[in-house]
Amino acid sequence: MSVNLQKGQKISLDKEAGASLSRVTMGLGWDAVKSKGFFGFGGGKSETVDLDASVVMFDESNRPVDVVWFRQLKSRDGSVSHSGDNRTGAGDGDDEQITVELNNVPANIKALVFTVNCFTGQNFSQVDNAYCRLINSGNGQEVARFNLSVQGSHSAQIMAKLYRHSGEWKMHAIGENGIGRTFDDLMPQITPHV
Repeated sequence: MSVNLQKGQKISLDKEAGASLSRVTMGLGWDAVKSKGFFGFGGGKSETVDLDASVVMFDESNRPVDVVWFRQLKSRDGSVSHSGDNRTGAGDGDDEQITVELNNVPANIKALVFTVNCFTGQNFSQVDNAYCRLINSGNGQEVARFNLSVQGSHSAQIMAKLYRHSGEWKMHAIGENGIGRTFDDLMPQITPHV
């Protein structure tokens, strides 16, 4: 059964998904807000909104070691991979996915911080039904879900963090809003959460 996470909430992946969890997928989904149409009634069309999921890998000294995003679809060590860039949010289900082979993440990596940015520059007032969810890739079951549709003037968000603690993987729903077209713009905001 999936946990609906609140901002700031932390969960143990072992407790929620079982100790056999070895591969997880962070899914990101969204839709563009439909315009009101003629005379303010429905039937308007959606503007294209290009959200991008990224993950920054930090070592035990809180230094960024690697990043996986639409310009680098695989980590240098091969433990993290990105499904590719979706530039519209069209269709049902996850629009972008980042898969993490937990057992293959190098021992010096302490945390994986997931972000979402609007590359086309719109803000979240133009985004609907945005979420991130963590899936047990082994059986396809959703472990946790975090609603990102807090509409506002931000163009980016630090979604969540996977981190090692006392020999197990945990997840922290961060949900901090920011401004920026790529993860790089958010780095000053990300580092305090590592």
